[in-house]
Amino acid sequence: MNKVFLLIGGNIGDRLQNLNQAITLLAATCGPVLQQSAVYETAAWGKTDQAAFLNQALLLTTSLGAQELIATILSVEEQMGRHRMEKFGPRVIDIDILFYNDIVMAEPNLTIPHPQLQNRRFALVPMQEIAPQLVHPVFNKTIEQLLDECPDKLEVRRM
Repeated sequence: MNKVFLLIGGNIGDRLQNLNQAITLLAATCGPVLQQSAVYETAAWGKTDQAAFLNQALLLTTSLGAQELIATILSVEEQMGRHRMEKFGPRVIDIDILFYNDIVMAEPNLTIPHPQLQNRRFALVPMQEIAPQLVHPVFNKTIEQLLDECPDKLEVRRM
């Protein structure tokens, strides 16, 4: 089984219900969710003139390959009503693969580990809660170290 860390988030509709629905759908289509962080609220990153996001990190195991997993995740997002209209725009749900085992890959539709993880407190804070000693395979630093060095200063508030 493959060990995968995901970040889920959204800022449209019933944000908490959307996270819970995403977890249910991911467990049904990808594999069991073994751990989940608390839910965190953060001001929008990238495009700041929108509602705050709720985010949560998940650890799941899956028999799906990385490409099968991203296709399944995109299907879950679509099923939940996600429409990709604007980069960094508002969304019902966003599901990002942060880590897939310890692989490093860069393909047109998928880069693992997530290429912006080290720059985003809203991803690092929930990851630090469930996997503080996980080592980033590119930077060879733990999540804890990446969080300490993160240039992003947005407040990430535990709900």
